[in-house]
Amino acid sequence: MTRPRKTQVCIEGTPYYHVVSRCVRRTYLCGVDHSTGRSFEHRRNWIEDRIRLLASIFSIDVSAYAVMSNHCHIVLKLSPEESLGWSDKEVLTRWTSLFKGPTLVQKYIDNQNLSPVELNAVSDCVDVYRKRLADLGWYMKCLNEPIARQANKEDECTGHFWESRYKSQALLTQEALLSAMCYVDLNPVRAGMAITPEQSDYTSIQERIRPKFNTEKSVGEQIELGALSAFDLTIKPLQPFEEAITNSPQNGLPFNFPDYLELVDFTGRAVLANKRGAIDKHLPPILLRLNISTESWLKNSTQFEAKYRSSFAKGPPSIRRSA
Repeated sequence: MTRPRKTQVCIEGTPYYHVVSRCVRRTYLCGVDHSTGRSFEHRRNWIEDRIRLLASIFSIDVSAYAVMSNHCHIVLKLSPEESLGWSDKEVLTRWTSLFKGPTLVQKYIDNQNLSPVELNAVSDCVDVYRKRLADLGWYMKCLNEPIARQANKEDECTGHFWESRYKSQALLTQEALLSAMCYVDLNPVRAGMAITPEQSDYTSIQERIRPKFNTEKSVGEQIELGALSAFDLTIKPLQPFEEAITNSPQNGLPFNFPDYLELVDFTGRAVLANKRGAIDKHLPPILLRLNISTESWLKNSTQFEAKYRSSFAKGPPSIRRSA
C-alpha cells in the first residue's frame, strides 16, 4: 500500500528522490510503435528538454534521467535553499515563464507603479511561488501536463496520457542513490535500446559523457509548443560530481565521476551471465569504500524498482492550474 506524499517527501530526511511516470495503457511516449509502425521518437526531445529546462527554473537538480518508450525515470535532488537566494523579481520571472500569473505580478515585473496594498499582494505571491519552485509535485506537474497536452493534440484525442500520478521514492542512503542512478542510466541497455551506456540516447549518462544539449534550440521548441514563455534563462548543468564526501553541505553528488562511469560499465557487463566470473577482479573502488557487497549491489542496481516497489508513493492529487 502506498503512503501519502507528506510521509515520503522530507528534505530533512533526504533531498534525493527517484521519480517514475508511465503512459496510460502502456502506450508509446516515444520510439516506434511496432504494432502500427508509427514513430514517436521526436517526443523524446520534448521530455528531455523539459527535464533540463525545468531544473533551470526550479531549485531542483537533476542527478540522472532516462527517457524510455512508454515511461521515464528521473533522479532529483531538492534544493530549497537555492530559491531563498533569489530576489522577489527573479522568483516572479521564473514562475511567469511557466504560468501567466495575476495582473499585479505582470505590472510588478514591468516596473509599473503599485500601491502599498498591491505590493503586499505581490509579496504574498512571491512567498507562494518561491515554495512551489522548490516543490517536487509542482516540478512534475510542469513536466507532465504540457507533454500530455501536446501528445493528445498530436494524436487528435482526449483523456489521460499518463496512466496515473507520478510515483516517487526517497533515496535515504548513498547506496540507494547510487543504485537508483545506475539503474536509470542502464535502463536503455537492459531494454535492448542501446549496446553501451554512451550510445543510449536521451539519458543523463550520455549527456555527461558527450554533452550535446542545445539550449537555444530547446528553449525555442518549448516556446513554440506553448510550454514556456521567453525569458533570459541560464541552463543549469546536470548535478555535478564533487569527488569526495565532506562534513560541510554539498550541492553536488558525493562521488567521483570516473569511479561512477566505471561502476555503470561494471554493472552493465555484470548482468550478462558469461561475465560474472570476472566481477570481483574488476570490482570498482567506490563499492569497496562504501562497504557495499557485489551481490547486494547487483541486486539493487539491476532490480531497483522490483526490490523497492512497496516504497514508491503516488504523487499528490492534480493541482489546479493557478494563475
